[in-house]
Amino acid sequence: MTATTWNTTRPWRGIMVATTLPLHDDLSVDHEAYAEHVRWLIDNGCDGVVPNGSLGEYQTLTDEERARVVRTAVEAAGDGARVMPGVAAYGSAEARRWAEQAGEAGCGSVLLLPPNTYRADEQAVIAHYAEAAKAGVPVVAYNNPIDTKVDLTPGLLARLHQDGSIVAVKEFTGDVRRAYEIAELAPELDLLIGADDVLLELAVAGAVGWIAGYPNAFPATCAELYHAAVAGDLATALPLYKSLHSLLRWDSKTEFVQSIKLSMDIVGRRGGPTRPPRFPLTGEIEAGVRAATEKAVADGHR
Repeated sequence: MTATTWNTTRPWRGIMVATTLPLHDDLSVDHEAYAEHVRWLIDNGCDGVVPNGSLGEYQTLTDEERARVVRTAVEAAGDGARVMPGVAAYGSAEARRWAEQAGEAGCGSVLLLPPNTYRADEQAVIAHYAEAAKAGVPVVAYNNPIDTKVDLTPGLLARLHQDGSIVAVKEFTGDVRRAYEIAELAPELDLLIGADDVLLELAVAGAVGWIAGYPNAFPATCAELYHAAVAGDLATALPLYKSLHSLLRWDSKTEFVQSIKLSMDIVGRRGGPTRPPRFPLTGEIEAGVRAATEKAVADGHR
């Protein structure tokens, strides 16, 4: 099944933008700018937002900041169902508390990494997701074994779904072959595109959503690309994808936060600074992001 309009009963489907977080020059959170950014994304064809993800620099936020970012997103989106906060935490109990906070704010779903400071075995992963699910908010698993060193394999995802702990998975391995194995083992589990530079491949394989990075800078074109891809309209999708791919691949790099914020600066949407330990891009990386962004602008993307 493909999704072409926002699904109110399964609000994690569609284009859910993992939002960057605007910061003042003193690195405090600019909540007013964040609210404006959320509204702008939805007005330009995106279905919802994912605050407090890795792209939102959640690891650098205080508890108070993190909670307020969620409330700001819900208010700006106009419907809490459009908001899927990241609830990753060092401990399972803490992840559950963040999921409960999201539920209290009216959010429609939450995004949860496996334990990310402990290389958990399968039993620990199952218990981690079961604990967060007790909050009563639909949980989207985030499979990023590159950073967490914990792989949510298709078999493990099927077990988590069977247990009722997850409703979907943000698949970030880059291995598009997994889409088919997930569909075989857990046909009712929603597959969400987790890396911008495999969007077309996973859309063709049956993904029903995209937890996206580069719509922060080019929402309208990214929305056009996504909808064409999930509809199987390759005549529209493939040229767009080829044109954007040199940019989209920066979403999968170590420097993805600075890269997307730099792209936003270039197109006139203030990306601004990041909190340490992230620092501004320099040298070849900055030049690469700048060239890819300027190419996208020249190609008419917006």
